[in-house]
This record gives sequence, C-alpha cells and structure tokens, in this order.
Amino acid sequence: MAAVTGHLGDEAPFPFRQAVGSLRSARVRPEVRIEDTAAPRRLASYAYALEATVLADGQELADGRLVLLHEPDGHEAWHGDFRLVTLVRAELEPEMAGDPLLPEVSWSWLTGALAARGASYREPSGTISRASSHYFGGLAERSDDTQIEIRASWTPLERADGAGPDVAAHLAAWCDLLCACAGLPPSEGPESLVRGTSGVVPLPKRRT
Repeated sequence: MAAVTGHLGDEAPFPFRQAVGSLRSARVRPEVRIEDTAAPRRLASYAYALEATVLADGQELADGRLVLLHEPDGHEAWHGDFRLVTLVRAELEPEMAGDPLLPEVSWSWLTGALAARGASYREPSGTISRASSHYFGGLAERSDDTQIEIRASWTPLERADGAGPDVAAHLAAWCDLLCACAGLPPSEGPESLVRGTSGVVPLPKRRT
C-alpha cells in the first residue's frame, strides 16, 4: 500500500515511518477524497505520496498531489530532513481568471492555511500559473476555461517536544488549500481556514 521509494518496513527510518503513519491516520474535510499514489523515486532517499480530489454535489472541483520527502542525514537546500512538495489544480470562474492579484491571493491561501493549522515551516518556494484554453473546430461548442496551478514546497519544522514535524497539521492545511482553490467556504469551528489573522480569501462559491 505504501507509495515509497524502497519499502516502508523496519529498514525505513523510524521518523519517516512515524510521519507516514501520521498522514495515513489524519482526518480531513469530508469533501476531500485522498488515496496513496506512486511516489517519485529520485527526489529523496524516502518518499511517500498522496493524491486528493475535492468533490461537491458530484463534481470534481480541484485536485492535487502531496509528496513527503525524507533524507535521514538532512538536505542542505531544505535546511532540514523532511520536505513537502505539492501540486494543486482547479478551474477558475471567469471573473477570477483575469484578476491581476490572483497569484498573490493564491499564495496566501497556502501560507494562511499553514498558519491557521499551526503548521510550522521554513524555506517555502513555489509558482502560481494560469492556463487558458480556447476551443475551435470540432471543439468549438466547449466554453473557454482557465485553470490555476499551484506548485510549492516547504520544510516542516519539528515540534517543540522533538517528536518530529506535525505532518498531520500540514496535511490538513493542504486540504484547506485544495478547498479554497475549489471555491468552497472555509471549514467551520476553531480550525477554520480564516480564523485569526490568516488573511486568506477563498474564491467565490462556484455556480451550480
């Protein structure tokens, strides 16, 4: 079941096995469907990958992939021994597609979600892309559409008790990012995406 480079057995480092177990047991929003997927084999000594889809009213509104990387001896560029890498995609409503502030707002969905979930991190990096499609000929009946694509990575920090990074909190933040891209309202309760001063602004709710 494990999508890892190598085996997720006793020979895998305990911190990595612990982190994978935390990801597998994490509870996420009901709109998000998550499953294991094949992990990349050349990015790190150990890797585990998840893919997710946001579903509402039978429609797929956003999808993404989250990869947990681990180097037992640390990685100079990461400034740590774990790294999270993600790709998130969603179709945009026309009024949002042309917004010049969309890249900045989209990046705030990620940083705001991490802050709201208490997921400590450093060395973030990423890109925000918009891709528009216009259809012609035999496809001319299709409406033009625009997708947003978020590629990002960051280094999760260890907890104060030295028990390793709280990757479950990072997974919850990632799911919040997916839902924000899908145009869903923030989850209710004390762990809402927009609690406190996160400054996250979700997309307008999608028309049905």
